[in-house]
Amino acid sequence: MKKQIPGKKSVEIFNEEQNYISPGYQGIAAYSRIALEKGKGAFVYDEDGNKYIDFVSGLGVGSIGHCHPHYVKAIQSQAAKITYSSFSTTVRKNFLKLLTSLLPKTLNRVQLFCGGAEAVEAAFRLAKSVTKKFEFVGFWGGFHGKTGGVLGLLGDDFKKDLGPFMPGLYSLPFANCYRCPFNLKYPGCGLACADHVRKAIKVTTQQKLAAIIAEPIQGTAGNVVPPPEFLPAMQSIAKEFNALYISDEMQTGFGRTGTLWGYEADGLTPDVLTIGKGIGGGFPLSGVVSSQEYCSSKPFGNPSGSSSSYGGNPLGSAAGLATLEVILKEKVVENSKRVGKKMLDRFKKFEDKFEFVGEVRGRGLMIGLDLVKDKKTKEPLSKQTATAIFQECLRRGLLSMAYAPAIRIIPPLTISEKTAMEAIDIFEEVFTSISRSGIYKQ
Repeated sequence: MKKQIPGKKSVEIFNEEQNYISPGYQGIAAYSRIALEKGKGAFVYDEDGNKYIDFVSGLGVGSIGHCHPHYVKAIQSQAAKITYSSFSTTVRKNFLKLLTSLLPKTLNRVQLFCGGAEAVEAAFRLAKSVTKKFEFVGFWGGFHGKTGGVLGLLGDDFKKDLGPFMPGLYSLPFANCYRCPFNLKYPGCGLACADHVRKAIKVTTQQKLAAIIAEPIQGTAGNVVPPPEFLPAMQSIAKEFNALYISDEMQTGFGRTGTLWGYEADGLTPDVLTIGKGIGGGFPLSGVVSSQEYCSSKPFGNPSGSSSSYGGNPLGSAAGLATLEVILKEKVVENSKRVGKKMLDRFKKFEDKFEFVGEVRGRGLMIGLDLVKDKKTKEPLSKQTATAIFQECLRRGLLSMAYAPAIRIIPPLTISEKTAMEAIDIFEEVFTSISRSGIYKQ
């Protein structure tokens, strides 16, 4: 680090921007008050010349890191040709051809969009078109976007004062074994949460279920990994009610969990797949993937029935194609699995070393640390202490999501083992300081 954090230039830019930007932007930007100038690989640089290890990757979009040469060249080349239209283009054809070649044969049709919530709402319209039903089940801790059609399934108190919500949305307990909503212990619980889902559908809905939607790993909740039987049980329950199973892979797709798709670890194939974040390597790009049969269902399959003005534009398609090419050529998925395992093994040692580390969990480069005041009660660490951890990491050159008691570790998937271990060194140094001070008990 060259200068204090935040530096003079960063503060000037940040403060001036406050005259124009609306409140409510990403919290990490407000907490840090740094202004970024550039990025390269797994590093970002602020306007004052300070260099940071990026353990945030744009909230999970950084599948191939910052400014990969192949990605930059593809975007520049496409920008000089054509950047918008809904017509067929060679770049979009090549992108969709490569994407579908990496999926099961039943997931062979793609509609492209720009943001995650837009894609999830489109997946809901698809499920309604297929089933002719209108109810949806999601889970506590889940996150599928902030737009009106999905806000009611946001699985925490963020949605307070934003109602009323769309009818037909039901949020049920997720298999968060560290914080079991039924106060049971896995595996002796007999997967009570799955039984509860089945019963709740029968007694709380009109049994007009169109789909169950779930994330293979709940990102926003703190990278919560369910037991291996849970999501297959959810797909089975969806079939019982003649509904679809939607795997929301905005955060888990494209190698984040050490496999190309998060659902692979659970041995299932969803009826509908929603993708985003890592698909565009930083460019706003998302999509809905399903079968030809389902996507032809009306009204979703009508002309313009599922389209988007910006979805699949040539620039976005170039970004998606370049990202996939890098992921495959440079074995990014394998890197995620290998480096992620080494990181998880090292972070796991924190459970014994620090009194305030309740649980470490994860898969690939999607790791969560649950920080607590007391391991028996599992009371979350105070926001004040979490903020102190965030600031101390930042001061040492680590940009992290340590500002909440459930820390999410989501670096670029191209990160090297050396850089990852340096970042964990910083965490260990900061945690040791916090442990000695005793402030975590406050």
